[in-house]
Amino acid sequence: MVNSKELFAEAQTLLPGGVSSPVRAIKPYPFYVKSAKGAFITTVEGTQLIDCCLGYGPLILGHAHPVIKAAITSQLENGWLFGTPTELEIDLAKRVTADHPSIDMLRFVSTGAEATMAAIRLARGFTGKSDIVKVEGGFHGAHDAVLIAAGSGATTHGTPDSAGVLPDFAAHTRQVAFNDPEGLEELLSKNDNIAAFIIEPVMGNIGPILPDDGYLAAVREITAAHDVLLIFDEVITGYRLGIGGAQVKYGIKPDLTTLGKITGGGLPIGLFGGRREIMEMISPAGPVYNAGTFNGNPLTMAAGIAMNKYLHQHPEIYPKFDERTRIIEESIPSSSPGTFVRLGSMFKYFCRPEAPRNYTEAKECDTVLYRKLWEKALSGGLFMPPSQFETNFLSSAHGDGEMVKLSEVYAQ
Repeated sequence: MVNSKELFAEAQTLLPGGVSSPVRAIKPYPFYVKSAKGAFITTVEGTQLIDCCLGYGPLILGHAHPVIKAAITSQLENGWLFGTPTELEIDLAKRVTADHPSIDMLRFVSTGAEATMAAIRLARGFTGKSDIVKVEGGFHGAHDAVLIAAGSGATTHGTPDSAGVLPDFAAHTRQVAFNDPEGLEELLSKNDNIAAFIIEPVMGNIGPILPDDGYLAAVREITAAHDVLLIFDEVITGYRLGIGGAQVKYGIKPDLTTLGKITGGGLPIGLFGGRREIMEMISPAGPVYNAGTFNGNPLTMAAGIAMNKYLHQHPEIYPKFDERTRIIEESIPSSSPGTFVRLGSMFKYFCRPEAPRNYTEAKECDTVLYRKLWEKALSGGLFMPPSQFETNFLSSAHGDGEMVKLSEVYAQ
């Protein structure tokens, strides 16, 4: 019988590092998945694991949900790539715009990274300004404008966080700390060439790290005062925190929004949208170019429509998520050396005495201790993201039995 160790050895001869994305490079070798259903994934060795990674966020209904599966299967009968417009695009676009008061128009792309890349290009095209600001530790995909080393701060230009990113290009990206409106105000007051501030309203890729009370409202006020476009990257939080994502939850109206993950029902998707006057700058209506063979792919549109319908028909899943993450939190002993942070179906145990408020504080976590927790969880049948700096997720498929198991792991 084939096993993960042998598969990884072969993969290393064909794929850089043996994987298709760095986060999957679990040491000493990753486990390989054969199938998944509901809250469980099954490895090639036949081991069944409760999944709290969930494809890094998209699978809010769990694996192979029958409603999503039926929508994909039905569309397969009609074809899966046309290179032409379909009515499905209009249907899903109407649903997304109805759910987000900040979005008048949108463009479908294939990934969240494409969405943030296009949104930044659009912001530059609309404003005529060249620079952007991002949050330290914020992840917006692996493209050059946002692969900027953390810690460069508000007073210096960014530096590349990857070989191959030109320093001259990285110099157009500045950074500020999360939960620091004063730092943002200082930066924008000294620079009149900032096109946009892109931010995860809840930091998901190193979190969840939650916004302080009033922080997002202050960000909206500051960016508007300096004529800087506010981009909410809700690739993770979109439909994860509820219908309308973080912007509806916190009552903030950004100029542009990027979505992905859940929006496509578990198939590859990204989209960016916003005010009509901004979006009409996108080609072919305007001079800011965007195109893609798989933009508006009919399979993804069908899955996304099914997902959207289901979430609207079952609003009770959102308060239930909050109840379930509270169960995990209450299972953690008071003597625990770390801190548990949760928001709806997003949760994380930080190996740090206090919950981090920004990237610098998150980096103070004890990663050795987290690794021990992760290994203990895996041996106990629970798959969590292997990095301290990734969010855990629940799905509607996580039932009472799975919650008992999760609580047992965190109680140890």
